[in-house]
Amino acid sequence: MLQRNVRLDQYAHWKIGGPADYFCEPKNVEELISALREGRTLGIPIFILGGGTNLLISDQGFRGLVIRPLFEGIRCDGTQIIAEAGVSMEKLLTFAAASGLSGLEWAGGLPGTLGGAIRGNAGAFGGEIKDSVHKVVSIDIEDHDFKMVKRENTECRFGYRTSIFKEKGNEVVIEATLVLKAGESDAIRLAGESRIAYRKERHPIEFPNAGSVFKNVPVTSIPTALKESLAKVIKQDPFPVVPAAYLISEAGMKGSIAGGAKVSEKHPNFIVNTGGATAADIETLIGMVKGKVKEKFGIMLEEEIMRVGESR
Repeated sequence: MLQRNVRLDQYAHWKIGGPADYFCEPKNVEELISALREGRTLGIPIFILGGGTNLLISDQGFRGLVIRPLFEGIRCDGTQIIAEAGVSMEKLLTFAAASGLSGLEWAGGLPGTLGGAIRGNAGAFGGEIKDSVHKVVSIDIEDHDFKMVKRENTECRFGYRTSIFKEKGNEVVIEATLVLKAGESDAIRLAGESRIAYRKERHPIEFPNAGSVFKNVPVTSIPTALKESLAKVIKQDPFPVVPAAYLISEAGMKGSIAGGAKVSEKHPNFIVNTGGATAADIETLIGMVKGKVKEKFGIMLEEEIMRVGESR
């Protein structure tokens, strides 16, 4: 059931990453639990791979087992959608529109899977996945019995690009129930398509990238002396923030290069792979950006990405 020495760059949006010692793509929960048991028997680290977004995979790869769940069942029950974690956000939005259910339009063009979106409380255009989540089912992978855990929304500890699943790091999201509102299918579809068009125009999707590298900066954490000068760029995301892209641009980092990696001139909160970039190149640029922003504004940017595997 487990494959050996599988390249991970093919599953990462950055197209970067060395091999996993062991790799598995379970098609249902039973296969997932079987793979988890094999990993525990081998006594190796386990990493759950979703859509490969927001991930920086080490050039050395992952010394353990990478599990990429492929279960993606989805069904509708009134104004609720019950979807498995492997469902892509694109498929989820298409299904919602076809079912006449509104509430996910903000996710138009958002890459990745539902499981990943819940783990990081994905958001855009003023919306977040937490706004629709009713219940989440997960598996505790630290418990060798691999028990199912069921949580209501308030128990998921959703925060800005985080949740209990990201904080604990020892659970795999299996399924979620989303509560939406009845709407008109064509209007929902068009709203989602408008977000897709915006992303194509504003984001450097012509290059491999992992989405926003840095979190936007909450206004509450901006030094008092800077708040007035930054007032003109504050936006709701979904609370008042200063866009990281603005700070990076003003720090003069647009177009900065390290090897095959480059700070996008189209959207400076994106670091793109222009060809042959390594994880080390990305790390170099991240360090450069953080240093320059800190130097100019006294603000230390926080990464939104997750690192996987050995560091350089």
